[in-house]
Amino acid sequence: MKVESRIFELLTVFFFVCAVVYGFLSKEAAGIVALTLTGGLCLIVGTYFRFVARRLEERPEDNPEAEVSDGAGDVGFFSPSSYWPITVAGGVALTGIGLAFYQWWLIVLGVIFLIIAVCGLVFEYHAGPEAH
Repeated sequence: MKVESRIFELLTVFFFVCAVVYGFLSKEAAGIVALTLTGGLCLIVGTYFRFVARRLEERPEDNPEAEVSDGAGDVGFFSPSSYWPITVAGGVALTGIGLAFYQWWLIVLGVIFLIIAVCGLVFEYHAGPEAH
């Protein structure tokens, strides 16, 4: 996680410097605000990665002398066949169409569909206490 935190910290500095240079060259407020907020968001992510890196053991990606074989093994669990991601995309698309055409009924329908789809995705492999 140290590599990721360094990347976001460099991006933070880059966007803040760009905001200052942009402010001197253009005198336009919207671009300065956008660049400053982008730098702030990069700072949040970089700080989160820095805190997480302290709590985790060193990964092969963080060791400059690591071999490729050091990263071998299971990466994680990935669902082999899940329909929930496509339903989440459908809910986002429906909500986006409702926002584009400013149809409140479509926005509400899309948000309800999206909430159901996200809950289905999150709790797909959840087995409650009654399952044990």
